[in-house]
Amino acid sequence: MYTAPRAEKKVAQRLKEKGTRVYLPIIEEIRQWSDRKKKVNRPLFNGYIFVYTSKERLWEALQINGAVKFINFSGEHAVVHQSEIDTIQRVIETGVAVEVDTDDIEKGEQVRIVGGALQDFEGECIQKSNQDYFIIRIPSINQSMLVKVPRKFLEVLKQ
Repeated sequence: MYTAPRAEKKVAQRLKEKGTRVYLPIIEEIRQWSDRKKKVNRPLFNGYIFVYTSKERLWEALQINGAVKFINFSGEHAVVHQSEIDTIQRVIETGVAVEVDTDDIEKGEQVRIVGGALQDFEGECIQKSNQDYFIIRIPSINQSMLVKVPRKFLEVLKQ
């Protein structure tokens, strides 16, 4: 579901109060102001929350203040598979630094992570600004998560 800007936490809370299952991936980051640094919790995907509901109850969920609409592709509601949610949860639980990218990312070399918190993940690796990033694509919402992974933890998979 899309939410109004900066309303993700409130919409998720309101839906939970109505008995709807919701997942809002939250990451912790350090924000720098001119006079101080502070740890803040923010949604991983700005303007998105994941709602477990049936087609019959979609309208009910949209009645929540701050809810905008459900994500659609070609006139069909986007369905996020449990495996994608599990992947997001695992990345969040590790505490690794994550960036979100909505741009089209060129295909990278196929790799397996052989060490560290995300060991055994298989996917793509790209170079961006002279850094190696492991790409975790969430195709059902057209988003990608980029995780910095040291090259020593990557094993190139044979094609």
